[in-house]
Amino acid sequence: MTFLHPEFFYFLLPPLIIVYAYVLIKKETHEHYFSKETMKKLKINSNSLSLKTRNSLLFLAGLLIVIASAEPVLKEGTVRVKAVGGDILIALDISDSMLCEDVYPNRLELAKKKALELIDKTTQDRVGVIAFAKNSYLVSPISFDTKTISFLLSKLDTSSITQKGTDILTMLTTVAESKTSTDKKYLLILSDGGDSKDFSAEIDFAKEKGIVVFVLGMGTKLGASIKKEDGSLIKYNNKVIISTLNESISKLATETGGVYIQNTTSSKDIDAMFYEIINNTEHKELKSQEIQRYEALFYYPIILAILILLIAFNSLSRVLKHDLSAYIFILFTLTLSNSPAVGDMFDFKKLAEAKKLYEAKEYNTSAKIYEEYAKKTDNGQAYYNAGNSYYKQKEYLKALSAYSFARLKDKDSRAKKLSNMGNALVRLGTINTLERAVKHYEASLRLKEDKPTRENLEAVKKALEKNKDKEEKEDEQEEDKEYSEQKTDESSDADSDEANDKNNKNKNSKNNDNSKSKKSEDKLNPDHNKKKDSDDAKSEENEDNNSESSENNNNNQDSQGQTKEIKNKDKKEVKNESNSAESSSKPQQMSDLEEKKWVKKLNSNQNTYLYRLNKETFENKEKNEKPW
Repeated sequence: MTFLHPEFFYFLLPPLIIVYAYVLIKKETHEHYFSKETMKKLKINSNSLSLKTRNSLLFLAGLLIVIASAEPVLKEGTVRVKAVGGDILIALDISDSMLCEDVYPNRLELAKKKALELIDKTTQDRVGVIAFAKNSYLVSPISFDTKTISFLLSKLDTSSITQKGTDILTMLTTVAESKTSTDKKYLLILSDGGDSKDFSAEIDFAKEKGIVVFVLGMGTKLGASIKKEDGSLIKYNNKVIISTLNESISKLATETGGVYIQNTTSSKDIDAMFYEIINNTEHKELKSQEIQRYEALFYYPIILAILILLIAFNSLSRVLKHDLSAYIFILFTLTLSNSPAVGDMFDFKKLAEAKKLYEAKEYNTSAKIYEEYAKKTDNGQAYYNAGNSYYKQKEYLKALSAYSFARLKDKDSRAKKLSNMGNALVRLGTINTLERAVKHYEASLRLKEDKPTRENLEAVKKALEKNKDKEEKEDEQEEDKEYSEQKTDESSDADSDEANDKNNKNKNSKNNDNSKSKKSEDKLNPDHNKKKDSDDAKSEENEDNNSESSENNNNNQDSQGQTKEIKNKDKKEVKNESNSAESSSKPQQMSDLEEKKWVKKLNSNQNTYLYRLNKETFENKEKNEKPW
């Protein structure tokens, strides 16, 4: 036997001994006036305890209380406790477009609220937070300290980053450089998507670096204007900007193996996102520790001390005659209250009540009782029963969450759990959930063959095949339409080419006819043709002479214009050089007082909990950068 807190002996035993010694030495008041022989004659014989005996019993009771405070235990061996979980990175968009009030109170505040809800749910996982706009900043590294992370995240606003815009690629580079326990990195982005419609570069980078992206879209399709802190609206080219939710960012999530969910006013969006992240993340042993197991013995000295106190403060004869049964009942209840089996007795009543409510189809209250008991005791069967209650209530996301926490040892119960999870995924009715339902059904059948589960698996596979056939038919129809459009375009081009060829042939035939007629005329009138040739030659010479003279005149005019332009340019260059020399000779200077004021302002605006990780690049800087 050992004591977990032996310091109580050092602090409580010395004063207890001193008090007891003082009580023993001190005489009773009547002893100062009467002798012992006189007191024996005056005293009536009774079964009551003497003062010294009562004080001795009180000392013994005090000693037992000190022993119980030191917590005596018996060693039962060691147990290795493993912390198994995943690493989740949360990226929060803090650009100016997140100030839009198309959701209440605005996109940024709602995104922070959703992120805090998710952090509260991650009890077994590590979390890190990144803030991004044009650049990415580390708010908190991956840690179990959710309270500190929540505090830092709640203090973020758009003034934390001065550069405007939304650059998701730089944020992904920051995520790729962060250290996690697994090869893959799991990232949740809370953003309105920015302005880019093409995320192919981000998708390729995420696939290359093994980043699985989950996106919670913040905002609405209608959008809203962006308000500054002073109440004015952000404008671009003298027009008020209307920022809308960019749903193109959904491709970044779906093509990297993640999920895209649009925000809602309720907590259903974050519940669904938490379930998707937990089921997709790779869980590993994050930490392990050997813990010594003990059997507590403190309640035994406590019970003895209470019994001695009852004897010391009452007459033993009275106890034996009148109150013995009452004290025995009190001792029995005290023993039970210190026993760990008492809590199980009351929990059994609660579980029986939850079962009755389930049979009475009051699934809501039944699920709450089961879930409270499961969180209190970490009982897998209670989580499983809570999942069944949520499933009956048609709250399939909550049912999936409860099933995921149910750790069952029996193969049959695990197979049932996986089958029920598959049923819940089918009820959600999306292609992604149907594909996951297939995996859960197959895992259930590997544990135990079950006819209804096999039938459900085949039905889901048929539904997925039909969906694939529909998609293939739609793709074929689109290809046929494109092919027919191309054919019509080619036929129209061919028709136009044929028409042009016919026109050219007709023109050539006419020209040939004209040339033949001319030749025949030349044969009939050779003299007339000679005169014509001589006249033509003369006219050509005159035209050549005129053209030469005009060219000479034009060249003279051009040379004069060029000399004038050169002179004007020289004058302008001389003026510009003189102006630049003057401007360079008079540089603008700032006074020392003004410089100190600006330094103070800049230092006061700094956020000490932000660290920029990516290097700023000026080569790819956009010329037409937008102010949001």
